[in-house]
Amino acid sequence: MSHRFILGIDLGTSNSVIACIGPETENSPIIAPVSQILGPNKVGERETLPSVLYLPHEDEFSPEAVRLPWQQPTTSTSPIIGHFARDHGAQVPDRLVVSAKSWLSNAHIDPKKNILPWRSELPEIQVSPFDCSRLILETLVSGFQHAQSLQGNTFDPAQAQVVLTVPASFDEVARNLTAAAAEKAGLGQVTLLEEPQAAFYAWMDQAGKGWRSQVRPGDCILVADIGGGTADFSMIAVTELQGQLQLERISVGEHLLLGGDNMDLALAYALASRLESQGKALDDWQFLALLHAAGKAKVKLFEEPELDEIPLAIPSRGASLFAKTLSVKLERQLLNDIIIEGFFPKVLVTDLPLEDNHSGLHEFGLPYASDPVISKQLARFLSRSLANVRSSPHLAAMLPREALQDSFLAPTAVLFNGGVFKAIPLRQRLLDLLTSWSGQPVRLLEGFQPDLAVAKGAAVYGQYRLTGKGMRIKAGTARSYYIGLESSMPAVPGFKPPVKALCVVPQGMEEGSQHLIMEKEFGLVTGKSVHFRFFSSSIRGGDVAGFILPNALRELEENHTLEVTIPQLDDLPPGQVVPVRIQSIVNELGILELWMRHLNSDNQWKIELQVRTE
Repeated sequence: MSHRFILGIDLGTSNSVIACIGPETENSPIIAPVSQILGPNKVGERETLPSVLYLPHEDEFSPEAVRLPWQQPTTSTSPIIGHFARDHGAQVPDRLVVSAKSWLSNAHIDPKKNILPWRSELPEIQVSPFDCSRLILETLVSGFQHAQSLQGNTFDPAQAQVVLTVPASFDEVARNLTAAAAEKAGLGQVTLLEEPQAAFYAWMDQAGKGWRSQVRPGDCILVADIGGGTADFSMIAVTELQGQLQLERISVGEHLLLGGDNMDLALAYALASRLESQGKALDDWQFLALLHAAGKAKVKLFEEPELDEIPLAIPSRGASLFAKTLSVKLERQLLNDIIIEGFFPKVLVTDLPLEDNHSGLHEFGLPYASDPVISKQLARFLSRSLANVRSSPHLAAMLPREALQDSFLAPTAVLFNGGVFKAIPLRQRLLDLLTSWSGQPVRLLEGFQPDLAVAKGAAVYGQYRLTGKGMRIKAGTARSYYIGLESSMPAVPGFKPPVKALCVVPQGMEEGSQHLIMEKEFGLVTGKSVHFRFFSSSIRGGDVAGFILPNALRELEENHTLEVTIPQLDDLPPGQVVPVRIQSIVNELGILELWMRHLNSDNQWKIELQVRTE
């Protein structure tokens, strides 16, 4: 089917955005407005859709007051998504779902179980991270269609090529869940693209042909993407082949729940402490108001360097004429101390994040970064990037010697993305930090768009796929993936043999490619319930399909366990082990498939990477 237009969708942790390319946009990417609830009986258009879901009480609003124009009349109140959900839900947090995207990547929960809002004492209203992601996507696309109809345009998603972005740090389970949520939301089969790559495509499109003058062969470009809730790092190498520039993504970072929200919270705690030292205690509602006000003041101080301070007014809850409003000031010095020196201090590249291993019991929830110092998290990424490059002769050969420092991979240029980097002082601090580590200036790639680049870049990538034109970043899978093997060795009392791991997907395996491990046969248990353990690594770029690691738990990160019953063959009893070869496929949409192919027949079994460890 021919595609009439292209949609690029950024399903963000804090905000979601949709970009469009088509005849109506003169084949250039535009950020499309999205119709959404802005208040009771108020629908309007905004460029962003906050990725939050508010679950109202049945008596809180009439169904008509919060019904979107494309929804059918109903006697029950539907969930509210968007700006009003975020602003109103901050006052009723046990009915507000946030960070559903981060829960999709949580290895310790079933993302299809109703667990959100997390820690809510109202289990009857809870929804799953998967369904929340689906509802956000449904609202985003329907809101886009309605906003276009107001301008006389008709868009049918069935006629679109849809590119949906995911963090580079997402593993295959989180990627598959995101794609499945999009399909259930009515978007069909979407193409997945890593967010830092999308930001790079947006930069190339914005810079036009001039982007080539800003880079050169031998460059290592750090894409630093820090938004409201997450930090995502990637490294892209620039090489030359027969006189033509080539781009290849050579490293991705870990999934870090660390961003602008942490900064706002740190400011709010500091200001609340000041108020409490003056005998002015805040209740929970007032602290939320302070948090919101501190975030807005932070942005204003960074945008207007001539300001020395901003007064904040924290109202008391209630309509009493005698209700007091508390006042506090956010000074530039406090902003600098907490945000610049607290999150981006000047440290050595060997100063890595502190691991919080002191307590044997932790409150269960999202795996927030234990060390909030972004400088140290970046140092860890660069050190792991060096380990990854050195493990692969292919990657090491494409980089100049000066990039391979003793303890880290040195970037020569930076592309910023994410709302945090709208602040010039934070961009400059990170550039200064990288320069001090490398011993030479690190360039800023001009023309970046920190707020909306990911959605635009997704649309640009879709256009490249559709037309076959434009520079593509060679990437493939961000990690190498492994499946656990039971050791074939005699039992020894008191000794548990180590878990071996078979590499089934080498890092960098590209879309539309496959690997059949021909040189090895494996025994697959059929007709009974069995467990498969899956592992991954972002620093073993040199492992090839079929390579076996002798100790998976020491070398790799365990992602999840799958319990499944493989159907037995007709002429064999349950529990019979049959010989198979393993084939991995990354389809054209970027989705990983793993097949067990029987050696003695045409039987084959697909292993789904969709279920997480409970």
